[in-house]
Amino acid sequence: MKSFRFRLTLIMLILIGVSVLAAGITMGQIFKNSNMKVLEENMGREIDLLRATFPFVNADALSSTDYVSYYSQKAKEIAHLTDSRVTFIRKDGTVVGDSLSDPRKMENHASREEIRQATSEGIGRTIRYSETLQRNMLYVAEPVVSDKGFDGYIRLSMSLKAVEEGMQRGWTAIGIGLVLLFIAAGLMSYRIARSLTSPIEHITGVANRISGLDYDARVGVQRRDEVGQLGEAINRMADSLQNQMKTIRDNEDLLQSVMSNMTGGILMIDARECIALVNRESERMLGVMGKRVTDKPYHELKKHYELTKLIEGSIQSRERLHGEVHLYNPEERLVLLDGVPMYEDEGGYRGMLFLLQDITAIRRLENMRSEFVANVSHELKTPIAAVKGFAETLLGGGVKDEETARSFLQIIYDESERLNRLIGDILELSKIESKRSPLDCSPIHISSFIESLLEKLNNVAAKKRITLHMDIPDELFMEADEDKLQQIFLNLLSNGINYTLDGGKVKIKVITLQRDNDTEKVVFTVSDTGIGIPKKDLPRIFERFYRVDKGRSRNSGGTGLGLSIVKHLVDLHHGTLSVESELGLGTTFTVELPLLQQEE
Repeated sequence: MKSFRFRLTLIMLILIGVSVLAAGITMGQIFKNSNMKVLEENMGREIDLLRATFPFVNADALSSTDYVSYYSQKAKEIAHLTDSRVTFIRKDGTVVGDSLSDPRKMENHASREEIRQATSEGIGRTIRYSETLQRNMLYVAEPVVSDKGFDGYIRLSMSLKAVEEGMQRGWTAIGIGLVLLFIAAGLMSYRIARSLTSPIEHITGVANRISGLDYDARVGVQRRDEVGQLGEAINRMADSLQNQMKTIRDNEDLLQSVMSNMTGGILMIDARECIALVNRESERMLGVMGKRVTDKPYHELKKHYELTKLIEGSIQSRERLHGEVHLYNPEERLVLLDGVPMYEDEGGYRGMLFLLQDITAIRRLENMRSEFVANVSHELKTPIAAVKGFAETLLGGGVKDEETARSFLQIIYDESERLNRLIGDILELSKIESKRSPLDCSPIHISSFIESLLEKLNNVAAKKRITLHMDIPDELFMEADEDKLQQIFLNLLSNGINYTLDGGKVKIKVITLQRDNDTEKVVFTVSDTGIGIPKKDLPRIFERFYRVDKGRSRNSGGTGLGLSIVKHLVDLHHGTLSVESELGLGTTFTVELPLLQQEE
């Protein structure tokens, strides 16, 4: 354990040392860069000040020697004030004044880095070793153009000796700090390593006692970290039986949760032919309580005779089972039953497992589909048979009278129109039910909208001397799909006209009302004085192909799909549709639609 403690201490020291060293280097670099930045900015401001205040002279006003002496003298004066080296350089790179050296002995400076950079960027900065001063220097140069005739550069340079000395002192302070920190870190690391390894030594001792069959030994470490978890693991080893039982219970709880939340029913019959397991869905399907039937013979399900007989046959044969049974609890359900025998790894029989799936809704949909196909076939067959019969009669030459032939052709035309309407209604209903006909909502002026519908139906109503009325507020607007709204009320108004005797009346009325959640509704009522609908037929009139009076419906050209389409279109608008009727007195359809359609 001592070697582990030593290694842990060393690792922590190395990590701390590397971190502090990296931080020190970074801080030193930041300090150096910051100082350099400040020096460069100060020197740039000094050059800007010289550009504005320096008394430049024209080269033509002085002799060459005086001209250089003038700028050199001024450079020395400025250098004394700024504590930096000052150099005046002409545009071609010729040095005309310097605070430290004789300009006539200095080489051309046009190729110097700070001069090239100042020419291209407006200011030049560089650090390099000065051969003249034998030290590292910071050079800052800016172009200067004076109306006195000076066109060139002013360059300031400063020794980096002060910066380097400051950095040296900084590194010394950092080094001393690192040494002190290493000493403190070493002491702290040793204490930490000791606090970590002491519990491990204790746990090792307890583990050795347990391996020596001393199962009363327990780890007394009260920690919640990994060391504490290790101590708890050692304690659990001494109480393995309790842990195994807990694991079994946890697995049972997990299995029970899965079984309870399954959408299908599970029924398990063990080798004793007793009910071993019933999940929540099975309880609902069979109408039993799992606590009461568990460990009881499966014959306890005797009220489901058909199911019991299938289970009995499957248990006796010990073969897979697939079948359908009817359950009554109390309503009738159609259940798909799948059974499989269960065997242990060694081949021993353990019982049967049954899966129950409620397929009532699926079978109902299948029946509706079959019924729809049958109805469509029947509805298509009638006009096709009429068209074929009259066409064969005409083709056979059996009709010599032109008036009779014309009536036959009219019948053929009417039946083909009816067939076309039927196919159109079927396609429209299919689009609506398959959600392929989304709403295209826009504001609709209800009064103008209904008035246009009544104009379309005026001729049909006039033939039967039926009066059309409307009672609609002039200012009412609503949001809806205009084409689909037109389908709704054309169907309802056409039905009213078709099933109203000559001289009757069809009326459409609109009101608005407030409902819960501040939702405004628009209520349409389409009423007629027609033949009415028997009470027994009212619940089914919105079914596809359902007709109250089949003969009259066909004579009126109906397809049996109009009200079904109306129902679907009203639902699509998030509305409700209802009907009231008295036989012989008339019928009233009520359509309730939201004033504004909500986005989905």
